[in-house]
Amino acid sequence: MQHFVRYYMGMYLRATKRRNKDGTSVVYYQLAESHWDPEKRRSQATVVHNFGRAEHVDPEALRRLADSIRKVVEGGGLTVKPPRSRSSAGAKGIAVEDLELLPPKAYGGLYALDALWRELGVDSVLDQARGSKPGRRSPHALALFAMVANRLLAPSSKLSCYHWLRNHAHFPAGKHLKLSQLYSAMDFLGAHADEIEKKLFWRTADLFSFDVDLVFFDTTTTYFEVDYRRQPKGEDGRPEVSALRKRGHSKDKRPNNPQVIIALAVTRDGIPVRSWVFPGNTVDATTIARVRADLKEWRLTFVGDAGMHSEANKKILASSGGRYLLATPLRKVIEVYSDVLPRAGRFKKINDQLKVKEVVVGEGETRRRYFVCKNESQALREGLHREEILEHLEEELKALAASKDDHPKRACELLSSRRYGKYLRQSKKGRLEIDKAKVRSEERLDGKWVVTTNDDSLSAEDGALGYKAAMMIESCFRRMKTTGLKLRPVFPWTNRRIVTHVQLCVIALLLQRVAELRCDETWRNIREALASIHVVECVTPTGSFTKTTKPSSEALDHLASLGVQPPRKLLTVATASKA
Repeated sequence: MQHFVRYYMGMYLRATKRRNKDGTSVVYYQLAESHWDPEKRRSQATVVHNFGRAEHVDPEALRRLADSIRKVVEGGGLTVKPPRSRSSAGAKGIAVEDLELLPPKAYGGLYALDALWRELGVDSVLDQARGSKPGRRSPHALALFAMVANRLLAPSSKLSCYHWLRNHAHFPAGKHLKLSQLYSAMDFLGAHADEIEKKLFWRTADLFSFDVDLVFFDTTTTYFEVDYRRQPKGEDGRPEVSALRKRGHSKDKRPNNPQVIIALAVTRDGIPVRSWVFPGNTVDATTIARVRADLKEWRLTFVGDAGMHSEANKKILASSGGRYLLATPLRKVIEVYSDVLPRAGRFKKINDQLKVKEVVVGEGETRRRYFVCKNESQALREGLHREEILEHLEEELKALAASKDDHPKRACELLSSRRYGKYLRQSKKGRLEIDKAKVRSEERLDGKWVVTTNDDSLSAEDGALGYKAAMMIESCFRRMKTTGLKLRPVFPWTNRRIVTHVQLCVIALLLQRVAELRCDETWRNIREALASIHVVECVTPTGSFTKTTKPSSEALDHLASLGVQPPRKLLTVATASKA
């Protein structure tokens, strides 16, 4: 027995609904005929007869019409021809064994990102940078979108991106891109990066009404696995050493590897404003002058962690009217531990978890503003964690008490331990015991952190939320470096390609944050849901067609949150050419 696949077209009775201004609706009955348009490659309906409003149509009359058609067909008065196939006019049918399904290709993520790319108007920004009129997407725009989408969906090198486009992703517009065009697009982006980043950010801010009153800035490092000796050689036969790849203080704890400094300015929502790339031996504070010049129209606040807190750094950051918001070490800074934290005062509630109070130390020009912040859920977690540590410590002390040795090696290990040592003291006999005063002191610090600022216009609420914004910058860096976008490994070795590689990741970060804010979900979960949508190409003896797989419910929910319509079920239909 053979099975056949056919595309049915013909007449049918349809009901159309029209809504009036008063909220009522009217239904009309029509006799329509569906036929295939080979030029538009889709079916079209033609109205053969209008029956009028549904309430005016006699149902018995429609039944009599249907009965008369059935009698003619069943009585042999009418010869019914088999329906014509969309892909091959006059085909009698196609056997299942003649169908050939090609390997599925990823489509859901590309489809959603392409919609966001168009909504943000990236192509028009690129056209303005090129000085060309808007029209068909240029090869540069296609190549840049392909590399940004690859960074978000399957991060890899530019060569792997080229193979990904050809073999694993359904992106018909870019299937003719050459590898050289990817590198050419990178050079184009590098030449116009400042202009593109600025216009793209303002488009995004206007479109989504992001808060841009306060911009936060921070830096990170990224290292290179390939050392100088493996780089291409110049005309003199010596390796070409990049001016950016330098050894310096590594925030990745890889001091032996050459690195670059990446600086990023973001809004409260983690939307990137601008990015910079500095040589790997650049000190953080010295990047401020360049950033201030580039963002002179912004109210810029430098946000740094406790490692940046020093009087020398604060003087550099405050020079020429600069503003900073720095975390302060709770135990290492005597003024914070002895004067700020014990200071009496009510905490002001910002939300269900976060509270803040302001403490001012000193007077006049030498006064210093501190914001003591407390997170209730974090305090609860730290308290439970300490209780667990003290339980383990009591078991250890019981074991030591049973020992005859007054100074066992295990006692020295516990006393020098960063985990247990801060809760211990030695008795007069040299035995270890839990210091209850130290435990109470640690309890007072549960869920608290302190930030200091020289910005008098910054409220306590903004100062506390600034810490959260600083955490957002760290989250953005993690997205770029280790999760999601995978900035590393950095394969480019020339200055302009290193900078452009970072800029591609920043544009990808922009799309990622927009998607996360709209869906209220992490990009990883969004990407996994959209991965359920593939494109399958079916080849038959008479032609071929491409069709999307059925999206999962999670994918449909995310597409709706992104404001993107579900993809069409049937994408293309092609007729086999005659030999």
